[in-house]
Amino acid sequence: MGSSDSKLNFRKAVIQLTTKTQPVEATEDAFWDQFWADTTITVQDVFALVPAAEIRAVREESPSNLATLCYKAVEKLVQGAESGCPTDREKQVILNCTRILTRILPYIFEDQDWRGFFWSTVPGAGHAGLDDDDGARPLAESLLLAIADLLFCPDFTVHSHRRGPVSTECPHISLDSCEYIWEAGVGFAQSPPLNYIHDLNRAELLRLLLTCFSEAMYLPPSPDNSVLNPWVTFFCSTENRHALPLFTSLLNVVCAYDPVGYGIPYNHLLFADYREQLVEQAVQILIVTLEHDGGNAGPENLFVNYLSRIHREEDFDFVLKGLARLLTNPLAQTYLPHSTKKIQFHQELLVLFWKLCDFNKKFLFFVLKSSDVLDVLVPILYYLNDARADQSRVGLMHIGVFILLLLSGERNFGVRLNKPYSLHVPMDIPVFTGTHADLLIVVFHKIITTGHQRLQPLFDCLLTIIVNVSPYLKSLSMVAANKLLHLLEAFSTTWFLFSTVQNHHLVFFLLEAFNNIIQYQFDGNCNLVYAIIRKRNVFHQLANLPSDPATIQKALQRKKKSPDVISRTSSQETVSMEGSHPAVPAEPGTLKASLVAIPGIDKLTEKSQVSEDGTMVSIPKVDSPQTVHSNQSVAAGSTEMERRRLSSASSTSLWTPTPEWILSWKCKLPLQTIMRLLQVLVPQVEKICIDKGLTDESEILKFLQHGTLVGLLPVPHPILIRKYQANAGTAMWFRTYMWGVVYLRILSKPGNA
Repeated sequence: MGSSDSKLNFRKAVIQLTTKTQPVEATEDAFWDQFWADTTITVQDVFALVPAAEIRAVREESPSNLATLCYKAVEKLVQGAESGCPTDREKQVILNCTRILTRILPYIFEDQDWRGFFWSTVPGAGHAGLDDDDGARPLAESLLLAIADLLFCPDFTVHSHRRGPVSTECPHISLDSCEYIWEAGVGFAQSPPLNYIHDLNRAELLRLLLTCFSEAMYLPPSPDNSVLNPWVTFFCSTENRHALPLFTSLLNVVCAYDPVGYGIPYNHLLFADYREQLVEQAVQILIVTLEHDGGNAGPENLFVNYLSRIHREEDFDFVLKGLARLLTNPLAQTYLPHSTKKIQFHQELLVLFWKLCDFNKKFLFFVLKSSDVLDVLVPILYYLNDARADQSRVGLMHIGVFILLLLSGERNFGVRLNKPYSLHVPMDIPVFTGTHADLLIVVFHKIITTGHQRLQPLFDCLLTIIVNVSPYLKSLSMVAANKLLHLLEAFSTTWFLFSTVQNHHLVFFLLEAFNNIIQYQFDGNCNLVYAIIRKRNVFHQLANLPSDPATIQKALQRKKKSPDVISRTSSQETVSMEGSHPAVPAEPGTLKASLVAIPGIDKLTEKSQVSEDGTMVSIPKVDSPQTVHSNQSVAAGSTEMERRRLSSASSTSLWTPTPEWILSWKCKLPLQTIMRLLQVLVPQVEKICIDKGLTDESEILKFLQHGTLVGLLPVPHPILIRKYQANAGTAMWFRTYMWGVVYLRILSKPGNA
């Protein structure tokens, strides 16, 4: 009965606030205490009993009352942080104020006239402890510092180390929060006892913190990428004395989390996992706070600083194993259906992994030093394959491909891919026996041939990854070799080549990959050589590509009749892996994801040449054989290329191919190595077949395996690697994607309407 009474009283207070036309003075504590004094109001109650329409009504009709409510709630948090919340009643007041602010802040951010409110000082607020020695702080700063203090409040959010009577003096002044880090891991050895009440309280405060940071979602897109989130900038500055222990706590809580627990089947259905909620909030706070200063001369972001300075091998090992365990969790197969807990925040984990590799190059090199990188690669390929047909998950496709592009710029990644693939991950791809390189190629082929049209801008990224790793692939399986040849066949049809100004780049990428394998890994790649010999007509057709107006016209007519980007015919699809499910189609109404366009591959990467000692030398940007545009066609085509990137793949184009345009890049096709290979090997293979009456390809493969082309091929070309380079376009893309993920995850929670 008491619970329903308290809800009624709380609701009455909300109605009073919305109906009072006269401002209620800040000194009327009896009125304001109604919002946080009760001990039985839950977070769900606050969201249910404070409807959005009423918050907006107060904002429009009684703005001073809404301002006072915010100010009084912040005041309570500051007082609680100073007193250390010694009583249960004070703890409950803190939680209720946290919930009210979490509920109200989005409606303040959505109104342009209100956005500056928290960054202004409140007149006469000095007596409430919201001020500094130098004068009153902006309300936002007081709120953020109070949240930081409360996240290390003994017996509220951390385990108390105190012995004996509780001190009545301000405990947070003398408290060294580095002793109260939430979990063992990076830079901290003790694992504090688990306390689900502390986990719940931390999660509530982190949700309020994330809500503060979310102002970025309500701002119009800025062309100036260096504009930073003022909430994040202040919170991650030296003003926050808890920055180091909080960063460490968030990272350790995420990386130490094991959703399977003790491995008891169905344990997640029997017991509530309070840590999962905290881990999800922690990873979201991390990805939102880890943002570059964009060249600004403002205060340094300490979270980025701490992340970039992690250097101990055991810390890297802890972080990598933790992230790999969580990323692999949704892939786990068990004999009992739904018996293990599946986490839902894998997209946030991918962004965190990206930021770790981007901000800490030592971590990136550690990841690539051993085959542990494959523990991250396999789940990424699983997510890419699973999301390829679902347009609502186009952002997940991009982040996965970006990570692989970043990794592929390092030689060790290509070397690691030669490890045999023996896992049994349920994927809707053909069964094969081979290496992780085969898995990567088979999944990429599946994405290109059976993904949706909005993935077309990613094709050149996918093929760049294959080119980057190709010089190191020791033995491709027959399945993977056939997939690469099928892509070349599909991309080199005249109707596809002449469809858009940049499609021929895809052919250049594939030819470069074949050349790398033939020149540097001929021994061991008899499957690919055999596939090239079988499909030799594709290379001859490319060498003799017609460029007369009649052929162009015929190809364009064919394009109109072919809505599919790439035909799946002539691709031998085989039995899919056990336990797999076909890719999920998009949910109705989710097709229009509002992500910004990604830059072209030339903006995403910079070319480096591998020298003889294995070091990389950066190549200045000039027209190279890969640039394949004459200067005239670049001028004509670049604006069109940008326009097509920003519009949908199926948009009508004003650009039309000309014979001069075709000739400008046809003469640069790198076909010499393959043509020489065919010239030498085809007669030999044909002779063996005639002499021995062979129809069995295993005999031909055996012959190719022991063959050699030493001295017969052109001089090996230098290895070119296209390394990912950070740029304003991808920074903007990441920010949009990250907030989209966080927003949708929060919406999916009950009571967050």
